[in-house]
Amino acid sequence: MSDILSYPFMQRALVAAVLVGVVCSVVGTYVVLRKMAFIGAGISHSAFGGVALGYLLGLDPIGVAIPFCLATAMAIGWVSRRGRVSEDTAIGIAFASTMALGALFIGLKEGYNVDLFGYLFGSILAVSASDLWLILGLGLGVVLVVALLFKELLFVSFDEEMAAVSGLPVRALYFLLLALMALTVVVSIKIVGIILVEALLVIPAAAAHQLTRSFGRMMGLSVVIGVVSGVAGLLFSYWWDLPSGATVVLTAAVIFSVCFALSPKRRRRPALSRG
Repeated sequence: MSDILSYPFMQRALVAAVLVGVVCSVVGTYVVLRKMAFIGAGISHSAFGGVALGYLLGLDPIGVAIPFCLATAMAIGWVSRRGRVSEDTAIGIAFASTMALGALFIGLKEGYNVDLFGYLFGSILAVSASDLWLILGLGLGVVLVVALLFKELLFVSFDEEMAAVSGLPVRALYFLLLALMALTVVVSIKIVGIILVEALLVIPAAAAHQLTRSFGRMMGLSVVIGVVSGVAGLLFSYWWDLPSGATVVLTAAVIFSVCFALSPKRRRRPALSRG
């Protein structure tokens, strides 16, 4: 282990894995509880269009992906909340359109850039100091918002109708959660890539959900599983010369399988408690 920590690129990669594991697990708890995994897939794949647009314009791909993902998330929420198009239909349209835009932008770029594959499948070992600061800044912002609005987001997640009757701005909180998901996706792109980022949003929280009915404990366990998956997956990829993003996700999948096998939930699966 000491020889691994002697390399600056491994130090940055380990810090990035921990940060992304925490952020994805915190937001992923709400994603799993509210059954928004498909929205996560739509938002994550929309990042491809943003990254490709950044390359086409000669700008920072991640810097362009941030507003692009946010705009896509807001569009999905606005179209689905209008009531004339179902949520899954809106997601499917956004999913296909943004991927097609990405392909179009790549086609318009003179000379194909191989670096784009790093955004598709992750390149955690290539995380730079500037990438790390971006992940830290956006990640802290996401976690801080969740901490400040923890009770409100929890109430809306359990009973949206009752939350609306109680006077909570349900619509605003829904769009806020979409924005948090979009930022989490952008934070995670360098680690696991656009294709696999949804898995890191869903799997740690889903694994934690197998072990507890308490929302607070679920979020705590999700963070632990997310961090362990990120760090262990990174180490496995280094030791066995495997693709880092895929190894992180597969490590999380193995942990989920163990949690599922050992789950105390047998016959019925009651709703999570607010404890």
